Amino acid sequence: MNNTKPHTLAAALAQAWAEGLLLPASAWLAAVPTSDDAYLAQELLAHHLGWADVTSGQVRHWKSGGPSREAALTHAPLAPRGVRAAKAGHADFSDLQLREPGIEAEIALRLGEDLSPARAAALSYEDACQLIDAYTVSAELVSSRWLEAGDAPALLRQADCLSHGGLALGEWKPWRAQARPDWQRLGCWIQRNQEAPKLSRGGHSLQDPAYLLPGFLRHLSRRGATVPAGTVVSTGAWAVQADLSAGDRLRVGFEGLGELSLQL
Repeated sequence: MNNTKPHTLAAALAQAWAEGLLLPASAWLAAVPTSDDAYLAQELLAHHLGWADVTSGQVRHWKSGGPSREAALTHAPLAPRGVRAAKAGHADFSDLQLREPGIEAEIALRLGEDLSPARAAALSYEDACQLIDAYTVSAELVSSRWLEAGDAPALLRQADCLSHGGLALGEWKPWRAQARPDWQRLGCWIQRNQEAPKLSRGGHSLQDPAYLLPGFLRHLSRRGATVPAGTVVSTGAWAVQADLSAGDRLRVGFEGLGELSLQL
């Protein structure tokens, strides 16, 4: 097997996702020498596992973010099987049997209309905000198909959809300027079982979850595809809880925006 091609890596990752396998990073270092190669591996992985929505032909759920406004943003498609609406405020992920999962308190945004490639190319922050129709509390579960987990090289983690495991989505709220919180002062919390909640205030690396929208939407349209209405992106962590175990029950909440709970 030639381990120097994104196509080969995508096939191996697809098997790892489907069968719960772990891949050794040392065997795949040459497969994705650039970020473009890692994105190609993502696309091929999503194709292998059939993640595209049958109506639009596009992946509907994504994650996006970066460590700061000065750093390059990265984006990844999400497996539909792991995206779950919190029914009556609760979502169950116990069937996924995630390896060494962690959880991130996030905000998800939803696109309210189709976006053409031409329009995406010229998109400003203000324009992008006008395209969003709703936002919600979300909680991303992170897990890895790499034996080294978070210690695997960044481009291999990018190829593995940025170590995505699952996504819980809360109740959608209208995206109106007068209703949006002060993002830089917004408080949130994560609580595991009966432990004291882990609190954070204004902890988002980009200070505003909508900051990433122009780059994210251009990424989705870069191969000439229209980004369909209803596309959802979870926008990066405000608080993180690592070292979770099967059976853990978690609560994630944001001041004034609501909360959700989930079961591992």
